[in-house]
Amino acid sequence: MTKVIVRSFSISLDGYGAGPNQSRENPLGIGGMALHSWFFPTRTFQRMTGGDGGATGVDDNFAAHGFENVGAWILGRNMFGPVRGPWPDENWRGWWGENPPYHVPVIVLTQHARAATRMAGGTTFHFVTDGIHSALEQAMAAANGKDIRIGGGVSTIRQFLRDRLIDDLHLAISPCLLGSGEPFFAGLHLPELGYRLTELVSSPNATHLILTKDV
Repeated sequence: MTKVIVRSFSISLDGYGAGPNQSRENPLGIGGMALHSWFFPTRTFQRMTGGDGGATGVDDNFAAHGFENVGAWILGRNMFGPVRGPWPDENWRGWWGENPPYHVPVIVLTQHARAATRMAGGTTFHFVTDGIHSALEQAMAAANGKDIRIGGGVSTIRQFLRDRLIDDLHLAISPCLLGSGEPFFAGLHLPELGYRLTELVSSPNATHLILTKDV
């Protein structure tokens, strides 16, 4: 059965999922790279970026698990690139270069239509302009029975949470303070939405939480 999941989404100790002033130079906002300091050393990340080695253990287990049985992704537009407003052209093809780490269809939420972009390694970006429910329907069709991973950013995950569309989510709390940026939990009443903590595991680099939606 297809599940809608969030995996390895990092937030700060003060609850921010991105720093302020996101831009091409600072795609995660000012200070936002610290959110993923637990992820960068892992063997999973090193393999994603063409490296060798990398740390194993708790953090890598969570990172690797996030890529298992994923048949499609859904991303907000900021997760695809820094371009704002109507697309001036189709030269921007994502943050990851010609061979992104997804290797499955990726649905990108946007207000501005654009033709699908086919990349190396099996990734194709599809741009959806009519909201999260349409995006989820298209992801379901593309996933062929596998899971759908919501990749972020904060606004995208919050929209899916508010409509109770996420079955379970893994949050990695990084030991950093951002002070400002995009707050993850603001205005979300997760108990009323039916989410509860089902797993808590810590490493020296992060605290990993699994929140699961009640049936």
